[in-house]
Amino acid sequence: MSCDEKVDCGRRRLLVATATAGGVAGVVAAVPFVASWMPSERAKSAGAPVEADIGQLSPGEMMTVEWRGKPVWIIRRTTEMLDQLAKLDDLLADPKSDKPMQPEYCKNAHRSIKPEYLVAVGICTHLGCSPTDKFKAGAESGIAVDWPGGFLCPCHGSTFDLAGRVYKSKPAPDNLEVPPHRYVGDAKIVIGEDTKGA
Repeated sequence: MSCDEKVDCGRRRLLVATATAGGVAGVVAAVPFVASWMPSERAKSAGAPVEADIGQLSPGEMMTVEWRGKPVWIIRRTTEMLDQLAKLDDLLADPKSDKPMQPEYCKNAHRSIKPEYLVAVGICTHLGCSPTDKFKAGAESGIAVDWPGGFLCPCHGSTFDLAGRVYKSKPAPDNLEVPPHRYVGDAKIVIGEDTKGA
């Protein structure tokens, strides 16, 4: 074997060893970088479904739970509250809920799975303020003598009925969002799971 052949053989080994070491180093460096794209446990839990116990909620009462950093209202509507909904269509911007602000199984007159309960994200669709509940009807509400009950966004005056539908000529462009949810028995709602409203 000549001297030139020995040099080529050594160079070849050096090239293979260098390429192998570079490849291993590249993989080792890429693993934490790729892992950083994965959501953290905290992020996963923030988007996880939330259970709400509605067993103690009396007719006319509302409770708030947090889901994905947003307030979600659960309102147990009275018969009187539900009766008002059908009378308001002419006053509302989207009375039939044609815009997709709710799952398909909640696209109905009461915007819910069970008429008695409204589940809605408590964030105004105008600029993201949180409306206040104005359940009392009439002058006692502080809104209008003919106010039927609902929600008022104090920031810019948008008003919503007890199905979260926005009134006409208000700054809010859309009805309140109804999140995906399902019932687990009579006393529990899971918010954030969509199994066709079962």
